[in-house]
Amino acid sequence: MMTTIHAYTSTQAIVDRPSKKFRRGRTAAANLVPTTTGAAVATTQVLPQYQNKFDGVAVRAPIPVGSISDIIFVTDKSTSVDEINNIFKEEAGSERYQGVLVVSEDQIVSSDIVQDPHASIVDLTMTQVVDGDLVKVMSWYDNEWGYASQMVKEAVRMIKESKQTAS
Repeated sequence: MMTTIHAYTSTQAIVDRPSKKFRRGRTAAANLVPTTTGAAVATTQVLPQYQNKFDGVAVRAPIPVGSISDIIFVTDKSTSVDEINNIFKEEAGSERYQGVLVVSEDQIVSSDIVQDPHASIVDLTMTQVVDGDLVKVMSWYDNEWGYASQMVKEAVRMIKESKQTAS
């Protein structure tokens, strides 16, 4: 399960107004607004093995930028906070996730990650494990800057790849 605490978006109202989705018609900068998230659907499209096993919701928060995802999952074997955090540290240092994933051991808040280009900033101070197999991980992201940065990174990769293919 995932809950993403998401900065409000331009589709939300700055004052209360009628809306097909009543909650989204409420003042964005003054309310926490529970709503759906496309992130859960996108996750199961990229990782089809989690179809019907993963879902989530969003809560739009009264801040203009800076979001955090709260992800809870059950592991097949017993684990610990240290083991989970070490996996994230290792992956963040790998070539595969260079520029995509970073970890933080600082007690950061949403304004600390504004204009961070990474898709995911795993907050190691927030990792929890209950009864050995119920795991909670929290990951920050700049919902606009981080996404745009990843799209630029992908465009550069595709251009390089097409030049190599053309040679």
